[in-house]
Amino acid sequence: MTIRTRFAPSPTGYLHVGGVRTALFSWLFARRHGGVFVLRIEDTDLERSTAASVNAILEGMTWLGLEYDEGPFYQTKRFDRYNQVIDELLETGHAYRCNCSRERLDALRDEAMKRKEKPRYDGHCRSLAVDPGQPHVVRFRNPESGVVVIDDLVKGKISVSNEELDDLIIRRSDGSPTYNLSVVVDDMDMDITHVIRGDDHVNNTPRQINILQALGRELPRYAHVPMILGSDGARLSKRHGAVGVMQYMEDGFLPEALLNYLIRLGWSHGDQEVFSLEEMIQLFDIEDVNRAPSTFNYEKLLWLNQHYIKESNPLHIAHLLSPHLGRLGIDPSAGPDLVEVVKAQQERAKTLVEMAEISAFFYRDFEAFEEAAAKKHLRPVARQPLQEMKAALANLPDWTREALHQAVQQIADQLELNMGKVAQPLRVAIVGRAASPGIDETLYLVGREASLRRIDRALQYITEREASA
Repeated sequence: MTIRTRFAPSPTGYLHVGGVRTALFSWLFARRHGGVFVLRIEDTDLERSTAASVNAILEGMTWLGLEYDEGPFYQTKRFDRYNQVIDELLETGHAYRCNCSRERLDALRDEAMKRKEKPRYDGHCRSLAVDPGQPHVVRFRNPESGVVVIDDLVKGKISVSNEELDDLIIRRSDGSPTYNLSVVVDDMDMDITHVIRGDDHVNNTPRQINILQALGRELPRYAHVPMILGSDGARLSKRHGAVGVMQYMEDGFLPEALLNYLIRLGWSHGDQEVFSLEEMIQLFDIEDVNRAPSTFNYEKLLWLNQHYIKESNPLHIAHLLSPHLGRLGIDPSAGPDLVEVVKAQQERAKTLVEMAEISAFFYRDFEAFEEAAAKKHLRPVARQPLQEMKAALANLPDWTREALHQAVQQIADQLELNMGKVAQPLRVAIVGRAASPGIDETLYLVGREASLRRIDRALQYITEREASA
């Protein structure tokens, strides 16, 4: 048997981290078992589904590298097939037409609420011959006795009495199919063997199983993944800073860091924290997913992202960093080699946004000196070291890291100063702040012309500050 899983988001908003984790688990399960991963867009909610949301889902899957083998399939393009199945259920007596008025249904609900019972349809039209030409809905004839048993791969055995389930609507009065019917037909037609989804769908599963059995079809295995909680124990939401997956890209996260973080939300392999994609595929098993909800920890995600920035191939980081520099109005081709910049900054940034911001000085002059750094290091006492460095750099025959290091050391020795007394004023002059990669690396990447121009600016700052004192 070929394992076939699916990710079936509704395009009614952004693709959030809970959805991504479900997609990841489904993708990993299929990849581990040599199976097929299907992407299905459940867009039957015509009022709320949008093209922008569909694009966000497709962009998110592409950015994360969760490539799908089949799809995307759109439910709105399969209405004829859903109606064909509904007609089959009507013919076999597993469904019936219902023309109960809204007033009658509201009254039923109110009475149930007064009795503190769960509202449910009373089967009034089960034995009636409702005219197909009159406004009506179609309901599934749910079994009145027996128990639905779900052998859930995450939650274990779940038993639900059919007496708790009512005859759900499978076709609305406007002719459109409902969610539970569409999902059943899709999973059936697409030969889905394993349905991995959030545990907010647990209540739908017994209904879907009953429909599948009425159609005489084999059941898939179900795995309901616990939800992700915010730090306050409530379900993760915008209130906790939960955003669409593409926002993480905008914020400078690496896709592999986000995937690594999400797989550890509810799944573990010993004490291992960092997993390559190959390790995820090799080690992940849906049956090892924890039954308890997981708590989203932004600081942990940030830690993982910093780890990936440090450990990844600089060429890979440069590719991802480039658009973040572009958003700052910087053309990475108009300056030092971006890979060399990444090598200089890999230890210094938690996100690509931060890396872009602290690397901007390599490509353009900064607007102003950082006040605290200038106050501390651009004092009159720094004038001579900066003047001597300017002359040395202007006449340096080879602009190499080694030659630059020797030049700084030589000026420090010549002036009988500690290396820092020369390097720090020089760093503030070149960078605008007191933190940067090594001074030789910084000078090398900034280049001779910009370095000399910025030293002049620092000397002018010292003069102006001295005059105003």
